[in-house]
Amino acid sequence: MTNSSIKTTASSAKTEIKATQPKLPGQVVLVMQGGGALGAFQAGVYEAMHEAGIEPDWVVGTSIGAINGAIIAGNTPENRLPRLKEFWNIVAKGATASAHWNAFGLGNLMHKLSTVSVGIPGFFEPNPQSWLGGHSSLGVAQASYYSTAPLRRTLNELVDFDHLAKGTTRLALGAVNVCSGRMRYFDSRDGALRLDHVMASGALPPAFPAVMIDGEPYWDGGIYSNTPIEVVMDDNPRRDSVIFAAQLWQQQDKAPHSIDRVMSRYKDIQYASRAESHTVRQQQIHHLRHIVRELGNLLPEKIRATADAQELIDWGCGTVMHVISLQAPALEGEDHAKDIDFTLDGIAARWNAGRKFARSKIAAAPWEAAIDPIQGIVVHD
Repeated sequence: MTNSSIKTTASSAKTEIKATQPKLPGQVVLVMQGGGALGAFQAGVYEAMHEAGIEPDWVVGTSIGAINGAIIAGNTPENRLPRLKEFWNIVAKGATASAHWNAFGLGNLMHKLSTVSVGIPGFFEPNPQSWLGGHSSLGVAQASYYSTAPLRRTLNELVDFDHLAKGTTRLALGAVNVCSGRMRYFDSRDGALRLDHVMASGALPPAFPAVMIDGEPYWDGGIYSNTPIEVVMDDNPRRDSVIFAAQLWQQQDKAPHSIDRVMSRYKDIQYASRAESHTVRQQQIHHLRHIVRELGNLLPEKIRATADAQELIDWGCGTVMHVISLQAPALEGEDHAKDIDFTLDGIAARWNAGRKFARSKIAAAPWEAAIDPIQGIVVHD
């Protein structure tokens, strides 16, 4: 791909499809991990949902998932795809300067060098204060190799925070408190979200600086839990849901046989962030909640009506959550630096992969299949 804008393989006619919203069994939730340039996969997932007429009721994101999520929730449905494409076109501009090296097979190398030395347009740039050395006392909001001031300007243009405040689409963003080390989800249901909340969720140290919110410093939630799906399963009150979980890192892979592959595999394991084990644990909890509910129904009416019995029965529920697992595929030739691959080809390949995968899942409609009524969480791999 040699032009200066992202073009996906779908025809323009297809991307303009406005299907009737299908009947889904519960609220629609879009959950997105962190992963830098890999987040183009999430944009493709959303495009497939959009063209199928499926708009999320709730978006949950961390890091690049928070950025994509803010653009989605912070715009009307007709503006979401154009704004997503605008963001990814902006960040891809840095790759065009090194594109002429492709003829010598050095395009990706030069792009990586450019990313490290000058940053990514509209995203981050070198922080001159870091040149004073690692021991210099810069303050938590300045102690980073790069400044994210460009991202702040970009999101200020692409996200309509007034629209977000209307509550049309709920947005939850994961960040970790630097001092307490505890994860926190900033949720538009509980209070107005601002640009700082998005920036905090994407503040990956030591590359990016902490963001101050209410006098407390916050970093990227991905360093604590890069898979923010648990916030949906722990929500109160719980609701029937169809959860589209766009996951960017490879939970499983073959054993690596080189240092480069070791570094890549290490990063995959680190940022896949126990997505599978989190879900299995939640399945156990929700299964028990269903059992509590069924046991409550077996009690005689006289006992069931007592305050003590009702308090115990309230621990149960009958909600069903369908998890639509959308695992980004590994691309040929990618390495441990794949999360800074903001080349046009890399972004387009991941975007197209996300759209293709999500289309196939939506067409299969696994949430329509018969399930065991005692199950609380059903994972469709």
